[in-house]
Amino acid sequence: MEFVFPYLFICIVFFLLFLVTMVHIAVVTSIAVVSSVATASIVCFKMFCRCKMALLGRCRAEVDSELGPAQACIGGDPEKGAAALRRFRWPEVESLTARFAPSAVIGEGGSSIVYLGRLPDSSFAAVKLNRPSERLRRAFRRELDVLRPLRHANVVRLLGYCDDREEQGVLVFEYVPEGSLHEQLHERGAALPWERRMEAALQVARALEYLHEGCDPPVVHGDVKAANVLLGGSTGAKLCDFGSARAGFSAAVAEPRRAMAVGSPGYVDPHYLRTGMVSKKSDVYSFGVLLLELVTGAEAFDAEREVRLTAAMGTLLREPGRKAAEEVDARLGGEYDAGEAAAAVAVAAMCLAENPALRPSMTEVVAFLRQKKAVRFSSQPST
Repeated sequence: MEFVFPYLFICIVFFLLFLVTMVHIAVVTSIAVVSSVATASIVCFKMFCRCKMALLGRCRAEVDSELGPAQACIGGDPEKGAAALRRFRWPEVESLTARFAPSAVIGEGGSSIVYLGRLPDSSFAAVKLNRPSERLRRAFRRELDVLRPLRHANVVRLLGYCDDREEQGVLVFEYVPEGSLHEQLHERGAALPWERRMEAALQVARALEYLHEGCDPPVVHGDVKAANVLLGGSTGAKLCDFGSARAGFSAAVAEPRRAMAVGSPGYVDPHYLRTGMVSKKSDVYSFGVLLLELVTGAEAFDAEREVRLTAAMGTLLREPGRKAAEEVDARLGGEYDAGEAAAAVAVAAMCLAENPALRPSMTEVVAFLRQKKAVRFSSQPST
């Protein structure tokens, strides 16, 4: 037994040394594996970042190639496509508006502020700055998508945009100097002359005809009203504010619970309010209200009495030929064409039909208005 114990002791010592060695090897191996995995992860992450930056660079280059570089000159014929559309950078927008000076504000609403901006070529622009919110950011994207391809003499021209800020989009439009049709009709002392009213009606009708029939996919404006018609002297009337516009299939249906999301009081299609269905005929209805507003000089909605113009003029709409002269804007002092006034009210009555299927298309409205205009000019005595 005395000879066995030393050997047993030596075996135990060697066994313990073996265990310690194995544990050390396992620890070293684990550290090596972890280090290798960490190194590989860092390398992969760096490669991913490089690839992502390269991809973003290519995307930015493609967009700049499509829209023109940031310093590209604004100009060109608005009928010749989107060549002049450009992306402004935020410092450029600040420069255009004198850092959003309060004195440069020319319009303000619940969702945006419009500034008068001066472009590098010393011409003016209307700079629409959306208020910061995720909802308005999405609305900005939708409006930009609708406006990008539009090119018509009676649709306000988009010059460019800025999307540098995460939740605050900017749209830069041509500046139309004479203000809105609403201002001319209701906020200024002198009455807007009859001929200018009828010219504006025809020009807005042409703009809507273009949106409905000349665009692919068709565009429903969704908020036709006097405040969204700009008057530009020699350039004529221009339809603006496409924040409620819908294109393609989205122009057919809206959620009923969001029925007030499209249109303004007094102009909204009752069929839309009942069903949530918005279509070209919704614009036709709103145009009918606008036409009635041009004839009578009354606002589409009397906020004090809470009365819609269409309700107040129910008798006129039923008998346009007999009653038109009684309701023409008295501020005109009789300086209007009686036949043209009766015809305009008759067209308005068709546009305001309760059943959308009975309303004319904007192509038909343009034909009606042009025909009456031609008759008026042909009946004038030559000098």
